[in-house]
Amino acid sequence: MNLKTPKSPPPDPETLGLQALAFLVADDDRRNRFLALTGIQGDQLREIATTQHGLGAVLDYLLGFEPLLLEFAQSIEIEAAVIASQRRKLPS
Repeated sequence: MNLKTPKSPPPDPETLGLQALAFLVADDDRRNRFLALTGIQGDQLREIATTQHGLGAVLDYLLGFEPLLLEFAQSIEIEAAVIASQRRKLPS
């Protein structure tokens, strides 16, 4: 008998966006690069975390830079393709 452990469902898009934002701001270099490339000010991070558009933008940022995307995916033990599919569930 071959029993497999069922896979847990992927995090919902908002949770994934919050995890991505936390991942970015947890490291000074990642945070500074994110802020510099997006033009977002540090005091706007809370606002971004409260809107679907903002969380979608965070996921877009990760999806636009594969090495960072893969690092994030590995850190939360999820496939990068799942991040892309969950992103599509948020407004543009």
